[in-house]
Amino acid sequence: MNAQHVQLESTRTADIDEPLRAAIVAMCTAAHGQDFRELFTRYLPPDGLHVIGRIGDRVVGHAVVTTRWLRYDHTRRMRTAYVDAVATAPDHQRRGIGRAVMRRVEELVTENAYEIACLETDRAGFYTRLGWETWHGSLAGLGQDGLVPTPDQTGIMILRLPSTPPLELDYALIIEIDGRIW
Repeated sequence: MNAQHVQLESTRTADIDEPLRAAIVAMCTAAHGQDFRELFTRYLPPDGLHVIGRIGDRVVGHAVVTTRWLRYDHTRRMRTAYVDAVATAPDHQRRGIGRAVMRRVEELVTENAYEIACLETDRAGFYTRLGWETWHGSLAGLGQDGLVPTPDQTGIMILRLPSTPPLELDYALIIEIDGRIW
């Protein structure tokens, strides 16, 4: 089976029932070898936008977008599509499912008037092939107590969208803290 057999759907976090949430968490956990329960219980707001890939009733692909805010070079504040929990079931990897899910994510974030998309990954090659760019500048979080530098942070990538302003990848990028930094 390949991506041609995958049915993509999009839905909000608030509309995901417990069996579907459990299936997504289990698939993401299997794909990455780390527990995804905390992401789903602590960090996803009700309006999180999920792209779910299914073959029959089985969840084989997933990504979720939440609204966060990035600041570019300490000045420009951008409405950001922050992408999390990108995963393909281990027995369906390298068949185009992840690519199909991420292409749908790109369509949705463009339709929903985001200025930029951002994610954190240790698999940059996959995203680079889809047009994502690795951020090379300094990184930090911004919270109630001020700026929190994250000099050891790696794997932050951006996707330029139609409304993305001109950006230099070696300038400062700051994310507003929403309970976590990146």
